[in-house]
Amino acid sequence: MFASDNSSGIHPRVLEAIARANQGHAVSYGADEWTERAHALLRSLFGAGATPFLTFNGTGANVLGLSVVTPPYGSIVCTDCSHVATDECGAPERILGAKVSTVDGHLGKLSPDQVERFVSNIGVQHHNQPRVVSVTQPTELGTLYEVAELREIAAAAHAAGMRVHMDGARLANACAALDMEPRTLTADVGVDVLSFGLTKNGAMGAEAVIVFDAEIARDLAYQRKQQMQLASKMRFLAAQFVAMLEDDLWLRNAANANRMATRLADGIESIERVAGVYPVQANAVFAEVPHEMIASLQERHYFYVWEPDRPTVRWMASYDTTDAVVDDFVQAIREEGDAL
Repeated sequence: MFASDNSSGIHPRVLEAIARANQGHAVSYGADEWTERAHALLRSLFGAGATPFLTFNGTGANVLGLSVVTPPYGSIVCTDCSHVATDECGAPERILGAKVSTVDGHLGKLSPDQVERFVSNIGVQHHNQPRVVSVTQPTELGTLYEVAELREIAAAAHAAGMRVHMDGARLANACAALDMEPRTLTADVGVDVLSFGLTKNGAMGAEAVIVFDAEIARDLAYQRKQQMQLASKMRFLAAQFVAMLEDDLWLRNAANANRMATRLADGIESIERVAGVYPVQANAVFAEVPHEMIASLQERHYFYVWEPDRPTVRWMASYDTTDAVVDDFVQAIREEGDAL
């Protein structure tokens, strides 16, 4: 199945960690040893100044992270394909009252000049006030921001008095692909708030908001409670982070997903009438496929149609995708193409 990296199961080591955390009683709401260990591991990845807040899901993490940098009259600047704009069912606008302001990003990426377009709205009482720029790493098109690009975007945002939020639901894939520490792609380039996810990478449900500014972090605990993201049995969220982070399981999982996407992209290169659309830089492959092939292919390995008019499909590799599964899918694509 290549529909989503959410379709994969839970890594056995994560299940084992949850079972171990289930022994006996523990203080609730995060005052437990598992949460303490998870927080320490997150600080080791993102820097001693990072303040982590564990949450239930990615939408909750994005909305919570944005809530501490965006007032109800504010606007969130992001690309028109970002998850914040297209796949949160309007949660940022409903919960925060803020406006999501989108731009057409090249290959899914925002540019500094697009941030600067909103500067003229600052101080005009008739306009939503641009308060935060939200970038996704990797983007929804599977492309990656380089360090220099992120630094330039952050500089443009900060110069305008705006904060920078990063949707890092797949940040592990970016770190594996670029061979960089997570701090290098976040705190060191000027990100103020990060939504960091492991659910798509082998966890059951493990997301966090990481804040790099103590002033922002001050009120986030209250926002988390009010937005229904405070887990009473926090140890079961924390245990997943411990299992994934203690010996870099999160990186190995992401690296495998990236390799499988590359293997798939390489495999379709020689198939007529099938062509890649965007650079394959993480664990996503986008391809143009004849309409006539899609339904029969979906019966063999389900996936989503991204742009029906072209038509463009999206194939996602997961932490547990294998060479054999990829090769079988490539063969299925070849067979369907030959049958046309």
